[in-house]
Amino acid sequence: MTGPDAPAALRATGLGFRYRARGGWALRDCGFTVPSGRITALVGRNGAGKSTLLHLAGGLLRAGTGELRVLDAVPGTPEARARVALLTQDKPLYPRFTVADTLRMGEKLNSVWDRAAAERTVREGGIPLTARVGELSPGQRTRVALALALGKRPELLLLDEPMADLDPVARGEIMATLMTEAAERGTSIVLSSHVLPELEQTCDWVLVLRDGRVELSEDADTVRESHTLVTGHADQADALAGPHTVVQRRASGRQVTALVRQRGPLRGDWHVLRPRLEDVLIGYLQAGDTVRPADAERTEAAA
Repeated sequence: MTGPDAPAALRATGLGFRYRARGGWALRDCGFTVPSGRITALVGRNGAGKSTLLHLAGGLLRAGTGELRVLDAVPGTPEARARVALLTQDKPLYPRFTVADTLRMGEKLNSVWDRAAAERTVREGGIPLTARVGELSPGQRTRVALALALGKRPELLLLDEPMADLDPVARGEIMATLMTEAAERGTSIVLSSHVLPELEQTCDWVLVLRDGRVELSEDADTVRESHTLVTGHADQADALAGPHTVVQRRASGRQVTALVRQRGPLRGDWHVLRPRLEDVLIGYLQAGDTVRPADAERTEAAA
Protein backbone atom coordinates (compact mmCIF):
# COMPACT_ATOMS: atom_id res chain seq x y z
CA MET A 1 0.00 0.00 0.00
CA THR A 2 1.33 3.44 -0.94
CA GLY A 3 0.03 6.98 -0.63
CA PRO A 4 -0.52 9.39 2.28
CA ASP A 5 -2.31 6.82 4.44
CA ALA A 6 0.33 4.12 3.98
CA PRO A 7 2.43 3.14 7.00
CA ALA A 8 5.88 4.69 7.10
CA ALA A 9 8.66 2.49 5.81
CA LEU A 10 10.70 3.33 8.92
CA ARG A 11 9.77 5.32 12.00
CA ALA A 12 12.07 5.83 14.98
CA THR A 13 11.46 7.57 18.30
CA GLY A 14 14.32 8.00 20.77
CA LEU A 15 16.06 5.03 19.17
CA GLY A 16 19.33 3.95 20.74
CA PHE A 17 21.65 0.95 20.61
CA ARG A 18 25.05 0.22 22.12
CA TYR A 19 27.43 -2.72 21.68
CA ARG A 20 28.61 -3.85 25.12
CA ALA A 21 31.98 -5.09 23.86
CA ARG A 22 32.80 -1.78 22.15
CA GLY A 23 31.37 0.63 24.69
CA GLY A 24 29.68 3.82 23.64
CA TRP A 25 26.55 4.23 21.56
CA ALA A 26 26.25 3.05 17.96
CA LEU A 27 22.94 4.94 17.74
CA ARG A 28 21.58 7.42 20.25
CA ASP A 29 18.33 9.37 20.56
CA CYS A 30 17.41 8.93 16.90
CA GLY A 31 14.04 10.20 15.74
CA PHE A 32 12.98 10.18 12.10
CA THR A 33 10.36 9.04 9.61
CA VAL A 34 11.01 7.57 6.17
CA PRO A 35 7.82 7.56 4.07
CA SER A 36 6.75 4.44 2.21
CA GLY A 37 7.30 4.09 -1.51
CA ARG A 38 10.61 5.97 -1.49
CA ILE A 39 14.14 5.03 -2.49
CA THR A 40 16.09 6.27 0.51
CA ALA A 41 19.82 6.97 0.59
CA LEU A 42 21.21 6.04 4.01
CA VAL A 43 24.43 8.04 4.22
CA GLY A 44 27.15 8.33 6.84
CA ARG A 45 30.84 7.87 7.37
CA ASN A 46 32.24 4.55 8.57
CA GLY A 47 31.05 3.91 12.11
CA ALA A 48 28.14 6.35 11.86
CA GLY A 49 25.59 3.60 12.67
CA LYS A 50 24.23 2.74 9.21
CA SER A 51 24.66 -1.04 9.46
CA THR A 52 23.36 -1.02 13.04
CA LEU A 53 20.21 0.80 11.94
CA LEU A 54 19.59 -1.64 9.08
CA HIS A 55 20.18 -4.64 11.34
CA LEU A 56 17.68 -3.21 13.83
CA ALA A 57 15.14 -2.68 11.04
CA GLY A 58 15.75 -6.20 9.75
CA GLY A 59 15.21 -7.74 13.18
CA LEU A 60 18.79 -8.96 13.64
CA LEU A 61 19.29 -6.62 16.61
CA ARG A 62 16.92 -5.28 19.25
CA ALA A 63 16.81 -1.61 20.24
CA GLY A 64 18.34 -0.73 23.57
CA THR A 65 16.27 2.42 24.02
CA GLY A 66 13.35 4.00 22.22
CA GLU A 67 11.37 2.43 19.44
CA LEU A 68 11.70 1.48 15.78
CA ARG A 69 8.87 0.39 13.51
CA VAL A 70 9.01 -1.02 9.99
CA LEU A 71 5.76 -0.63 8.04
CA ASP A 72 4.15 -0.03 11.48
CA ALA A 73 5.30 -3.50 12.62
CA VAL A 74 7.87 -4.49 15.23
CA PRO A 75 11.11 -5.59 13.51
CA GLY A 76 11.78 -9.31 13.76
CA THR A 77 8.17 -10.34 14.30
CA PRO A 78 6.54 -12.78 11.84
CA GLU A 79 4.54 -9.91 10.35
CA ALA A 80 7.65 -7.84 9.74
CA ARG A 81 9.75 -10.75 8.43
CA ALA A 82 7.10 -11.54 5.83
CA ARG A 83 7.15 -7.98 4.51
CA VAL A 84 10.80 -6.95 4.88
CA ALA A 85 13.95 -8.21 3.17
CA LEU A 86 17.47 -7.38 4.36
CA LEU A 87 20.61 -7.81 2.28
CA THR A 88 23.65 -7.47 4.56
CA GLN A 89 27.25 -6.79 3.60
CA ASP A 90 28.37 -10.39 4.18
CA LYS A 91 25.57 -11.82 1.96
CA PRO A 92 25.36 -15.24 3.67
CA LEU A 93 24.92 -17.96 1.03
CA TYR A 94 25.71 -21.69 0.99
CA PRO A 95 28.81 -22.10 -1.22
CA ARG A 96 28.03 -25.73 -2.09
CA PHE A 97 24.54 -24.93 -3.35
CA THR A 98 23.95 -24.25 -7.00
CA VAL A 99 22.18 -21.03 -7.88
CA ALA A 100 19.04 -23.06 -8.64
CA ASP A 101 19.30 -24.75 -5.21
CA THR A 102 19.61 -21.34 -3.57
CA LEU A 103 16.50 -20.01 -5.27
CA ARG A 104 14.55 -23.17 -4.39
CA MET A 105 15.57 -22.64 -0.76
CA GLY A 106 14.21 -19.10 -0.98
CA GLU A 107 10.94 -20.43 -2.34
CA LYS A 108 10.57 -22.91 0.53
CA LEU A 109 11.42 -20.38 3.23
CA ASN A 110 9.03 -17.64 2.10
CA SER A 111 5.24 -17.77 2.03
CA VAL A 112 5.27 -15.43 -0.98
CA TRP A 113 7.76 -16.15 -3.76
CA ASP A 114 8.12 -14.80 -7.28
CA ARG A 115 10.24 -17.41 -9.07
CA ALA A 116 10.25 -15.50 -12.34
CA ALA A 117 11.56 -12.32 -10.72
CA ALA A 118 14.31 -14.18 -8.85
CA GLU A 119 15.46 -16.09 -11.94
CA ARG A 120 15.32 -12.96 -14.08
CA THR A 121 17.60 -11.12 -11.66
CA VAL A 122 20.14 -13.93 -11.90
CA ARG A 123 19.96 -14.31 -15.67
CA GLU A 124 20.38 -10.58 -16.24
CA GLY A 125 23.83 -11.01 -14.69
CA GLY A 126 24.69 -13.87 -17.06
CA ILE A 127 24.83 -16.37 -14.19
CA PRO A 128 23.93 -20.00 -15.02
CA LEU A 129 21.43 -21.57 -12.65
CA THR A 130 23.67 -24.65 -12.55
CA ALA A 131 26.71 -22.73 -11.23
CA ARG A 132 27.81 -23.35 -7.66
CA VAL A 133 27.65 -20.31 -5.41
CA GLY A 134 31.16 -20.88 -4.08
CA GLU A 135 32.59 -20.62 -7.60
CA LEU A 136 30.96 -17.27 -8.38
CA SER A 137 32.72 -13.91 -8.28
CA PRO A 138 31.83 -11.54 -5.41
CA GLY A 139 29.72 -9.48 -7.78
CA GLN A 140 27.84 -12.53 -8.99
CA ARG A 141 27.17 -13.62 -5.41
CA THR A 142 25.77 -10.16 -4.74
CA ARG A 143 23.33 -10.59 -7.61
CA VAL A 144 22.23 -14.02 -6.34
CA ALA A 145 21.65 -12.56 -2.87
CA LEU A 146 19.63 -9.74 -4.41
CA ALA A 147 17.59 -12.31 -6.36
CA LEU A 148 16.69 -13.96 -3.04
CA ALA A 149 15.61 -10.61 -1.63
CA LEU A 150 13.53 -9.60 -4.67
CA GLY A 151 11.99 -13.05 -5.06
CA LYS A 152 10.45 -12.56 -1.64
CA ARG A 153 8.52 -9.59 -3.06
CA PRO A 154 9.11 -7.45 0.04
CA GLU A 155 7.27 -4.23 0.75
CA LEU A 156 10.49 -2.89 2.31
CA LEU A 157 13.94 -3.76 0.97
CA LEU A 158 16.94 -2.94 3.18
CA LEU A 159 20.33 -2.92 1.43
CA ASP A 160 23.57 -2.53 3.39
CA GLU A 161 26.36 -1.52 0.96
CA PRO A 162 25.10 -4.08 -1.57
CA MET A 163 27.19 -2.90 -4.50
CA ALA A 164 30.60 -2.36 -2.92
CA ASP A 165 32.04 -5.33 -4.82
CA LEU A 166 30.42 -4.56 -8.20
CA ASP A 167 32.03 -2.88 -11.19
CA PRO A 168 30.42 0.35 -12.48
CA VAL A 169 28.45 -1.42 -15.22
CA ALA A 170 27.02 -4.00 -12.82
CA ARG A 171 26.20 -1.27 -10.30
CA GLY A 172 24.26 0.59 -12.97
CA GLU A 173 22.33 -2.56 -13.87
CA ILE A 174 21.44 -3.25 -10.23
CA MET A 175 20.36 0.35 -9.65
CA ALA A 176 18.12 0.13 -12.72
CA THR A 177 16.57 -3.05 -11.30
CA LEU A 178 15.90 -1.33 -7.98
CA MET A 179 14.35 1.72 -9.63
CA THR A 180 12.07 -0.54 -11.67
CA GLU A 181 11.08 -2.41 -8.51
CA ALA A 182 10.18 0.84 -6.77
CA ALA A 183 8.31 2.28 -9.76
CA GLU A 184 6.30 -0.81 -10.72
CA ARG A 185 5.57 -2.31 -7.31
CA GLY A 186 5.85 0.67 -4.96
CA THR A 187 8.56 -1.12 -2.97
CA SER A 188 10.20 1.00 -0.28
CA ILE A 189 13.99 0.75 -0.53
CA VAL A 190 16.60 1.90 1.99
CA LEU A 191 20.05 1.81 0.44
CA SER A 192 23.26 2.37 2.38
CA SER A 193 26.08 3.45 0.07
CA HIS A 194 29.24 5.55 -0.12
CA VAL A 195 28.84 6.11 -3.88
CA LEU A 196 27.17 9.50 -3.61
CA PRO A 197 27.00 10.38 -7.35
CA GLU A 198 24.87 7.29 -8.01
CA LEU A 199 22.49 8.23 -5.20
CA GLU A 200 21.93 11.61 -6.83
CA GLN A 201 20.16 9.97 -9.79
CA THR A 202 18.20 7.29 -7.98
CA CYS A 203 17.18 8.30 -4.45
CA ASP A 204 14.31 10.61 -3.57
CA TRP A 205 14.75 10.63 0.23
CA VAL A 206 17.93 11.06 2.27
CA LEU A 207 18.71 9.91 5.80
CA VAL A 208 22.07 11.14 7.07
CA LEU A 209 23.72 9.71 10.20
CA ARG A 210 26.71 11.22 11.94
CA ASP A 211 28.27 9.68 15.06
CA GLY A 212 25.14 7.68 15.76
CA ARG A 213 22.72 10.60 15.48
CA VAL A 214 20.35 11.74 12.75
CA GLU A 215 21.51 14.90 10.96
CA LEU A 216 18.97 14.88 8.15
CA SER A 217 15.83 12.99 7.12
CA GLU A 218 14.14 14.70 4.23
CA ASP A 219 12.91 14.68 0.65
CA ALA A 220 15.91 14.85 -1.69
CA ASP A 221 14.49 17.68 -3.83
CA THR A 222 13.75 19.75 -0.73
CA VAL A 223 17.32 19.22 0.42
CA ARG A 224 18.70 20.47 -2.89
CA GLU A 225 16.39 23.49 -3.03
CA SER A 226 16.86 24.64 0.57
CA HIS A 227 20.67 24.60 0.59
CA THR A 228 23.00 27.13 -0.99
CA LEU A 229 26.75 27.34 -1.59
CA VAL A 230 27.92 30.88 -0.95
CA THR A 231 31.33 32.51 -1.41
CA GLY A 232 32.28 35.99 -0.27
CA HIS A 233 34.54 38.20 1.83
CA ALA A 234 35.33 36.73 5.23
CA ASP A 235 34.38 39.88 7.15
CA GLN A 236 30.71 39.31 6.32
CA ALA A 237 30.60 35.69 7.52
CA ASP A 238 28.65 36.69 10.64
CA ALA A 239 25.81 37.80 8.37
CA LEU A 240 25.06 34.13 7.71
CA ALA A 241 24.04 33.63 11.33
CA GLY A 242 20.49 34.10 12.49
CA PRO A 243 17.71 32.37 10.57
CA HIS A 244 20.12 30.33 8.43
CA THR A 245 22.01 27.19 9.40
CA VAL A 246 25.68 27.15 8.41
CA VAL A 247 26.28 23.47 7.73
CA GLN A 248 29.93 23.80 6.78
CA ARG A 249 32.28 26.77 6.46
CA ARG A 250 35.80 27.01 5.04
CA ALA A 251 38.02 30.07 5.15
CA SER A 252 40.87 30.77 2.74
CA GLY A 253 42.65 34.02 3.35
CA ARG A 254 40.06 36.79 3.20
CA GLN A 255 37.47 34.60 1.47
CA VAL A 256 34.94 32.26 3.05
CA THR A 257 32.89 29.52 1.39
CA ALA A 258 29.90 28.05 3.20
CA LEU A 259 27.15 25.51 2.70
CA VAL A 260 24.05 27.13 4.12
CA ARG A 261 20.55 25.92 4.81
CA GLN A 262 18.83 29.09 3.72
CA ARG A 263 15.75 30.48 5.48
CA GLY A 264 14.86 33.76 3.86
CA PRO A 265 17.10 36.20 1.93
CA LEU A 266 20.86 36.35 2.50
CA ARG A 267 22.42 39.54 3.86
CA GLY A 268 25.67 40.66 2.30
CA ASP A 269 27.41 40.39 -1.04
CA TRP A 270 27.64 36.69 -1.87
CA HIS A 271 28.31 34.62 -4.96
CA VAL A 272 25.56 31.99 -4.79
CA LEU A 273 25.44 28.52 -6.36
CA ARG A 274 22.78 25.81 -6.10
CA PRO A 275 24.57 22.67 -4.86
CA ARG A 276 24.13 19.12 -6.06
CA LEU A 277 22.71 16.62 -3.60
CA GLU A 278 26.21 15.12 -3.40
CA ASP A 279 27.62 18.50 -2.29
CA VAL A 280 25.01 18.82 0.46
CA LEU A 281 25.59 15.29 1.76
CA ILE A 282 29.36 15.74 1.84
CA GLY A 283 28.86 19.02 3.67
CA TYR A 284 26.85 17.32 6.41
CA LEU A 285 29.33 14.46 6.68
CA GLN A 286 32.21 16.91 7.11
CA ALA A 287 30.34 19.36 9.29
CA GLY A 288 31.70 18.28 12.67
CA ASP A 289 29.91 20.14 15.43
CA THR A 290 28.72 22.94 13.14
CA VAL A 291 25.20 21.47 12.93
CA ARG A 292 23.80 21.42 16.45
CA PRO A 293 21.13 18.94 17.64
CA ALA A 294 18.55 21.74 17.56
CA ASP A 295 19.34 22.31 13.88
CA ALA A 296 18.80 18.60 13.16
CA GLU A 297 15.46 18.77 14.95
CA ARG A 298 14.39 21.75 12.83
CA THR A 299 15.45 19.84 9.71
CA GLU A 300 13.31 16.86 10.72
CA ALA A 301 10.36 19.13 11.50
CA ALA A 302 10.58 20.61 8.02
CA ALA A 303 10.38 17.16 6.36
